Amino acid sequence: MKAFSLILFFSFLFFAVVAQPSFFQSQKSFPKVAVAVKTKQDTLIKQFEKAGLQWPPKEIYIRSFKYDSQMEVWVRNNENEAFKLFKTYKVCALAGTLGPKRMEGDYQVPEGFYYITEFNPRSDFHLSLKLNYPNQSDKKLSDSLRPGGGIYIHGSCVTVGCIPINDMQIEELYLLAASAKNNGQDFIPVHIFPVRYNNPQSIEYLNRFTKDNPTIGSFSVKLKEAYDYFDKEKQLPVITINHKGEYSIM
Repeated sequence: MKAFSLILFFSFLFFAVVAQPSFFQSQKSFPKVAVAVKTKQDTLIKQFEKAGLQWPPKEIYIRSFKYDSQMEVWVRNNENEAFKLFKTYKVCALAGTLGPKRMEGDYQVPEGFYYITEFNPRSDFHLSLKLNYPNQSDKKLSDSLRPGGGIYIHGSCVTVGCIPINDMQIEELYLLAASAKNNGQDFIPVHIFPVRYNNPQSIEYLNRFTKDNPTIGSFSVKLKEAYDYFDKEKQLPVITINHKGEYSIM
């Protein structure tokens, strides 16, 4: 009798685990995500096939450029491959100026190295992906009491310090990120740069902007090291943060 009860218990446990919906299935239960799947997924699958990429995505990397108002999505099939540029979106609004975010209410878009911490299918800005601002660097270098927070990539094309793209684009990006997470990528990196460091016009503007602000200038130089590494290797650099809150690129 005890053996039979144990069999029933483990059978129940097994089916309970199996019956749990996947992350992607859970997301599809929300109306805006369900519509995005219906209208965008088939097209994304065809675009992946044309680019020589496997669907669903195994690993994605996002990088954004404030002055250039662009956001790139890079994809690779496995960790042994180089990343391929899949798509570039237009960032359709910008708050603040160049330079990192350092306090609540400064309207600054952060600069630095982040990752996605939350998927919000009920966002007031259509759909949104939350970033881990303030990260450990920000906590050391920003206002200790009011560093700010609530930084998202989102739709609706309005911002007071986030990264907005239009609704059709956030639907695509949301599906890409949700699919990658469902496929095992728990850490989806998002790197935010002041400018494209390979654009002479952007560099000229950055140099003028930082001429009288050496702190922002030196901060930007460190970000450029990560940009240069990825541009050369198409692999993510190892990034550490020292006791002063400064980034080190390895």
